[in-house]
Amino acid sequence: MSVERENILDQTEFASLLKEAEVCYEQGLYTDAKKIYINLLKNLEEMPVTPEVEAQKKLLEEKIENIKNNIKEQDNVVPFPILESENPSEIYQKALVLKDIKLFKEAVEEFKKALNADYKIEDCISNIVYCYEKQGLKLSAIKFLEEILTTKDTLSFEKKEEIKYKLAKLYEEINIYGKALSYLKQIKNKEQFPDLKQKIQSLSIKVKSGTKFDYLLQKGVIKKEDLEKAQAEAEKEKKSVEFILMQKYRVRKKDLAEALSLFFGCPFVSFDPNIPIPLDLIKELKYQYLKYNHWVPLKRENNKIVVAIDNPHDLSRVDIIKTLLQTSNIELVVSTKEDIESFVDYFWGQQRGTSIEDLVADVGEDILGEEGEEAILEAEEIDETDSRVVQFVNQMIMDAWRKNASDIHIEPSPSTKITQIRFRIDGVCQPYIQIPNSFTRAVVSRVKIMSNLDIAEKRLPQDGKIKFRQKGKTLLELRVATIPTVGGNEDVVLRLLHTGIPLKLNEIGMSEENLKKFKEIVSQPYGLVLVVGPTGSGKTTTLHSALYYINTPDRKIWTAEDPVEITQPGLRQVEVHPKIGLTFARLMRSFLRADPDVIMIGEMRDEETALTGIEASLTGHLVFSTLHTNSAPETITRLLEMKLDPHNFSDSLLGILAQRLVRTLCKNCKEAYHPSKEEFEEIVEEYGKAYFDRTGIKYNKKLTLYRAKGCDACGGTGY
Repeated sequence: MSVERENILDQTEFASLLKEAEVCYEQGLYTDAKKIYINLLKNLEEMPVTPEVEAQKKLLEEKIENIKNNIKEQDNVVPFPILESENPSEIYQKALVLKDIKLFKEAVEEFKKALNADYKIEDCISNIVYCYEKQGLKLSAIKFLEEILTTKDTLSFEKKEEIKYKLAKLYEEINIYGKALSYLKQIKNKEQFPDLKQKIQSLSIKVKSGTKFDYLLQKGVIKKEDLEKAQAEAEKEKKSVEFILMQKYRVRKKDLAEALSLFFGCPFVSFDPNIPIPLDLIKELKYQYLKYNHWVPLKRENNKIVVAIDNPHDLSRVDIIKTLLQTSNIELVVSTKEDIESFVDYFWGQQRGTSIEDLVADVGEDILGEEGEEAILEAEEIDETDSRVVQFVNQMIMDAWRKNASDIHIEPSPSTKITQIRFRIDGVCQPYIQIPNSFTRAVVSRVKIMSNLDIAEKRLPQDGKIKFRQKGKTLLELRVATIPTVGGNEDVVLRLLHTGIPLKLNEIGMSEENLKKFKEIVSQPYGLVLVVGPTGSGKTTTLHSALYYINTPDRKIWTAEDPVEITQPGLRQVEVHPKIGLTFARLMRSFLRADPDVIMIGEMRDEETALTGIEASLTGHLVFSTLHTNSAPETITRLLEMKLDPHNFSDSLLGILAQRLVRTLCKNCKEAYHPSKEEFEEIVEEYGKAYFDRTGIKYNKKLTLYRAKGCDACGGTGY
């Protein structure tokens, strides 16, 4: 049994190291790969001879031989990085290395240097086009090849023909069929390209289609004079021609879809109110911008972003789309301007009757028709199943998410009969909207249903959670707390848990000195590390960044959180459930029996949790936790007040990081100004003169600071 177990472990390690070697090989690190292969081969030679082991030996020997050949070839190649060289051969070799390690932009620059020196002209051209295509820069490839045709007279006849064929292919890929056909017709050596005749016929059909409405004319769906009238009316009414054709000339959308699809060479998409809202794609985009430019991302599919646009042939817009979405992997679909506007309205909740303001106004009309609030309660015309309530709650949550709010506060007033809804953004509560109290009851019930709370219980506080999902993937989680208030009302607070990957430690915003010390502390094998500060100061974010920094395959990391806000691969994360007795202290005791290296406890709320954490840190474990205190010295006082042993505490404590969440100025409206001498001295005094002197900042006429101003983008706050 023991021998079999050892073999299994060896095989697992073998596979892991083999994969590591292959990664080194792919990156051109042949020497490193060779060392790993040789070590693996030595280990296999010590194992019992089996057919599987012999096969692995043969595989390794072949790989080592391949590396030897590659190293021989690489001996003639100048390694990267290299000094600038005037030798075209060395420049070309450097370009090949850059291309192999996928630095395509840099490779293009080097290939062009070799090309300008007339070194391996045809190879340079092919490689440059390849690098452009790998970057998704087809237009750049086209411009380059067209320039080559007019400037490089030394090219062979066959190479010129090949360039023309390549240009035709590139133009066809970006749906410019006329230019593609023109280049194919310029090719004289027909035998060089067997499919030339077929391609010319195919492109001729596409070119003959003329305008996007020619298909409708050919099919007799509409007459030419009616089309001209529709075009004139569309210009006058500032509508799309497609809209006028459907509304006034009875052109079926099915026929229009076929015409546009054939002309643009891509699928047609109509507005669908059931489409899931792509929150992750539209978060950084502006409503008015998309409405004006007539395009919108619809979904992710097959590792591509599907984008609806009214003119897929508009290359300038396509380039902008790729820039804004930060990817060249997009799939274009054609749609009418009106359909695109409907998508945008729907995604942003501005469609008629479903904007926040429209919903509240609509509800207000119903309320005015009743004889006071008691009649409303008795009639129960507005309840949690009302479509307006459902839409209101969904829209409120999405608005809060888009505005990067941390909390939503629903606050009914018994005196004014009005409920104030506020968002906490950058640590400050900002008004969102006011709704009638009668509508609030339905809203609160809807939130309770979504978070699996008891809608009948209005006398006791309740806690729950809401998960927003799309295609099985959780996009957003909310922690819900309801608290009964005066007048039979209930306040509701929804905390938005922005799930995602943790920040890196150097992105947290620490000073270089503090960052260096903190990295040293969290790299220790055992001890206690505390991050402290008020609620909402980013303690959990910092802890997860620290765990991300030390999260390696050789460590076992357990976390107990309330709730789990950030998920990380490699961490074993557990959410506490006090209702069933699953507390921080109980989880700590369980973790100690689960072979941990690192333990993270969401908060040291009580003496038992703190005592268990210190004991764990003294027995060879690295323990992370948080505390709601304002400073590092206050943290020590608080823990000692929990009757902890001072000697054990001092032995276990590695460090305490106290932090605050600082508001950042709005990038769109921040205002530069020159501070007065008095203001500068106040800043120095507040910062601490001894520490401020280390910054090297001196008062002079060129000193510029920035202050908040306020604009539409930041809601007038300046932050």
